[in-house]
Amino acid sequence: MVAMGQWVVVVVGVFVPPPFAPPLPRLAWPSSSSQSRFEDASAPAHSRQFNNPTPTFTLALSRAIHRWAHVHGGHLTNHGKKGIKKRVVDPFTRKDWYDIKAPSIFDTRNAGKTLVNRSSGLKNANDSLKGRIIELSLADLNKDDENTFRKIKLRIDEVQGKNCLTNFHGMDFTSDKLRSLVRKWQTLIEAHVDIKTTDGYLVRLFSIAFTKKRPNQVKKTTYAKSSQVREIRKKMFEIMGREASSCDLKQLVHKLVPEVIGREIEKVSQGIYPIQNCYIRKVKILKTPRFDLSKLLELHGGDVAEDVGASVKKDTVEIPVLTSV
Repeated sequence: MVAMGQWVVVVVGVFVPPPFAPPLPRLAWPSSSSQSRFEDASAPAHSRQFNNPTPTFTLALSRAIHRWAHVHGGHLTNHGKKGIKKRVVDPFTRKDWYDIKAPSIFDTRNAGKTLVNRSSGLKNANDSLKGRIIELSLADLNKDDENTFRKIKLRIDEVQGKNCLTNFHGMDFTSDKLRSLVRKWQTLIEAHVDIKTTDGYLVRLFSIAFTKKRPNQVKKTTYAKSSQVREIRKKMFEIMGREASSCDLKQLVHKLVPEVIGREIEKVSQGIYPIQNCYIRKVKILKTPRFDLSKLLELHGGDVAEDVGASVKKDTVEIPVLTSV
């Protein structure tokens, strides 16, 4: 909307001139008359445009006013918005740190810390922590730099005080380790099988192996036939099923770390075709049994119970009740 005179008002805001600012240039406006300039065909074109402005003209005029205010130090204020800024609150003031406890099958028990929102109202911090998956390097858990390529997944099953009790939830290889194993002139053999442990865990094991040269072989390539690959894969199924189904989850983890299953597969497959770099590259937990707190505490060695204080011995003596009363 445009008004006559020294001041110009637009829909987007009100122009406030600074002190001692040069006046806004006066727009050419036709002299008033009894007859509307819009109806007068002899009136100039710019006069008819001011009486009935188009959207394009209004936008151009608004941009010109903003440009003039920027050059001469003026500013436009919009009274529709409040200028009060909200106070910024640090989100970390509403969070707490919890310690992550690894199972006793690993050398390092204090695996790290995790952050969670503090309990408030109906939201409990323990419920937010349960079910979290933490991925750690086996080199950090066992203090062994040779196992940096193994990633161990731990799941938080119970929270006691500031301690989060975790359980084994899977294993995987780093991508750089897998890419370093794949090479030219050899055959890659893979297999996976679903096995149920003695304590009720349904796990899926993924194995990988590569062919290698026979003793005194001169030929550069070590490609195995498809029939040989099927026989080696069949041996993988048998060995993984036998080793994993006869133990619980804790014993299975102990077999995965030193590659007991991989070395057994290499030994059995020598009569079919020599293989190398045989690993259980991935372990996935498909189904877990019903949660049992006693078994979880047994897995942690029972040394992570919540600190509830020590009992105090009373020095007072109770007075016996008289039978005559």
